[in-house]
Amino acid sequence: MSRRDLIDAIDALLPQTQCGKCGFDGCLPYAEAIAEGEPVNRCPPGGDSTLAQLAELTGQPEHPLIEPAQRPLAAVIREDECIGCTKCIQACPVDAILGAAKRMHTVITDECTGCELCVAPCPVDCIDLVAHPTWDAAESDAERDAYLARRAELGRRRHRARQQRQAREARDKRLERQKRLMQQRRRTPHQGAAASSGDAVVQRQRRMALKAAEQALKRVQQQLESACRRGDDKAEATALAQLPEAERLLADARSALDKSE
Repeated sequence: MSRRDLIDAIDALLPQTQCGKCGFDGCLPYAEAIAEGEPVNRCPPGGDSTLAQLAELTGQPEHPLIEPAQRPLAAVIREDECIGCTKCIQACPVDAILGAAKRMHTVITDECTGCELCVAPCPVDCIDLVAHPTWDAAESDAERDAYLARRAELGRRRHRARQQRQAREARDKRLERQKRLMQQRRRTPHQGAAASSGDAVVQRQRRMALKAAEQALKRVQQQLESACRRGDDKAEATALAQLPEAERLLADARSALDKSE
């Protein structure tokens, strides 16, 4: 089995709560760490069943879980106490909380993985964790297994979508900053006795813009390479769509610097 196939197989066994209790930022990073030899007993939400499957897959010994196994949970916001600070929204790894600044927030129960990450940031302590109602309502092991499979698939999909959205927003902010810098440079006056000093400032700004553009292009290329390695067609298409704009900004930054030298 290749390393990529092993990581995928490990990730498929993890519960996709994205809770970080394993010490890693989500289930996929933990899967990658396990493939490198990290112990398989760091997933309380997966419980003893996941531990046994991971031990069998990797050949590791089946040591006890580092924390007691955790039953499926769901977060519930006491809405009359919510102050609309958005901190829980920012913490949720699967975008399962709806709300806006200074407006009441609410949890989408069917999409909540029970990760608990929203609890600590809440400044008014208005979030409770309860047994997930779908899990509680299940009448057989088959129904519970079906719920866990749905939660894992949805958790994985929504976590990836959130990561892609955050990467897109961060990239857009960087590109906007670069555009503003370039517009500023075009408006910089070159007159009178201040011309020499002004030229030095413009040149320094253009070097900074060039470095920022180079870094932005490098990030897009890295995202593309990562998407290709993971076989993530959607992320690959997103990176390919961003590549021409990043290359154009780099060319503009180089051209602007050449003119100032």
